[in-house]
Amino acid sequence: MTKKPTSSVNSMTAFARVQGDNSLGTYAWELRSVNHRYLETQFKLPDKLKVLEPLLRERMRSALARGKVECNLYFKANESEQAFIVNQDKIAALLLAAEQLNEKKSNIAPLSSYEILQWPGVLQAAELNIEAITESLLASFNEALSKLAEARITEGGRMADVIYEKLDQVDSLTNQIKLNMPQILAEHQQRIEEKLAQLSVDIDHDRLAQEIVMLAQKVDVAEELDRLVAHTAEVRDTLVKNEPCGRRLDFLMQELNREANTLGSKSIATDSSQGAINLKVLIEQMREQVQNIE
Repeated sequence: MTKKPTSSVNSMTAFARVQGDNSLGTYAWELRSVNHRYLETQFKLPDKLKVLEPLLRERMRSALARGKVECNLYFKANESEQAFIVNQDKIAALLLAAEQLNEKKSNIAPLSSYEILQWPGVLQAAELNIEAITESLLASFNEALSKLAEARITEGGRMADVIYEKLDQVDSLTNQIKLNMPQILAEHQQRIEEKLAQLSVDIDHDRLAQEIVMLAQKVDVAEELDRLVAHTAEVRDTLVKNEPCGRRLDFLMQELNREANTLGSKSIATDSSQGAINLKVLIEQMREQVQNIE
C-alpha cells in the first residue's frame, strides 16, 4: 500500500454554530453547507439586520469556492435594553375618537393610560441600533465561517483517506489483471485447439496461429491497463494540490470508468470480467466521495 500524503481536499458538507451576546441581546450564527456545482449562498437574517447581507456574502465568497451554503442568524433583544416609542399621532386620533363618542354618550368611562398603550400601533419598539452590534456580529460570523472551513477540511481529509484506499485497490486489481493476461490467452488458445480436435478435421496450424495473433490483438488490454495506472497516479497528484479539485477529480472518475468499461468489453475470461466489475465498483465508491469534494 502506498503512503498517503497530506491532502488539501475540502469537503462541501459541514456545519458550524457560534453563539454570542452584546449589550442589546443574544445571537447565534448557524452555517450549513452541502455539495453543489457552484457556490450558492442563502441568508436568513432578521429584517433589521438584512443590511449586513452584502458584506457577509462577500466574506463567504472569499473563504469558499463551491457548495450550497445556508446562513441563519438568530437574534433576541434584551428586554432590559429594549426601548419603546409612543406614537403621538395614534394617541391623538384615539383620544379624538373617544371624545366624539363621549359627546353622544356621557356615561362612558374615560380611557386609562394602560388601555391607550395597549391600542395597536400606539407603543412601538425603537429601531435597533445596528452600528452598536455590527462589530460583534461580524466578528462572530467570521468565527463561524472559520469553523465551517475547518470542518470542511477535516471531513475532506477523511474522504481523501477513503479515496487513497480505493486507489490502492484499483492499482492492485489492475496489476493482477495484467499478470493474468498471458495465462488467459494461453488457456483460450488451448480451448480453441481442443474444440477443433473434437471436430475431427484437419487443422491448418499456420492459419490457427494467425487467428490466435488476431485474437490477442483484439483482446489486448495493455493500453487500458496503462491508462488506469496513469489515471490513479493523476488522482493522487490532484488530491495534494492546494486548490479546489472536485471537478477535476470528477472528470478523472469518468475516465477511470471508461477504461474499466473497455476492459470488460474485451474480456474473454471470467477472471478478467470479474476484475473489470470490481474495478467499476471501486471507481463508483470513489465517485461517491468525489461528489462532496470542493
